[in-house]
Amino acid sequence: MDGQYYRKARSKFRIPASLKKVSSNKTLLLTVLVTVPALSFIMLSNRGVMKRLSLASEKEMMQQKIVEAQQEQVRLQHLSKDLDHDTRAIEKVARERYGMVREGETVYKVKKDK
Repeated sequence: MDGQYYRKARSKFRIPASLKKVSSNKTLLLTVLVTVPALSFIMLSNRGVMKRLSLASEKEMMQQKIVEAQQEQVRLQHLSKDLDHDTRAIEKVARERYGMVREGETVYKVKKDK
């Protein structure tokens, strides 16, 4: 009966029960300690999945810009050929861009209200 009814002194630092189970299973603990850094490296590094996805989307945008620039180049080449040979195309550009008019013509400008 000496110390039978007295409470035992508890240590101040207590490990939660869930951590005790994990720490008792050494293979699970080792697996977690290896997999978490490996997965974070695979996902977040410069050669990781996230970087690869961002580069793929950037590549797609650049390819779209290339296609648009090629279409613009073809359009400008056609315009250049037309300006070399077609007098109506020359007149159209002179009227639209430079505001030129023929002799005796009167120009009326209409303001567009928004």
